Amino acid sequence: MNRSFSVRLFAAALTTAALAGCALQPPQAWEKRALAKPEMTMAGDPLADRFDQHIYASKENASGGYGVGGGGCGCN
Repeated sequence: MNRSFSVRLFAAALTTAALAGCALQPPQAWEKRALAKPEMTMAGDPLADRFDQHIYASKENASGGYGVGGGGCGCN
């Protein structure tokens, strides 16, 4: 074997190994159970999130909070 063939063979084996680790199917139901836990939410503390929503709504004089159009002066 010459050196270029060995390098190409190694690169092909490395590419095959890397692609074998890719998950091409959606997660199974048993894999989703860990993501459904309350501590896995983006907002870690629901009470603090509700308080932040209240402050935001009071400050902007708008109802709703994130992503809702409303009144308010627009100042910070």
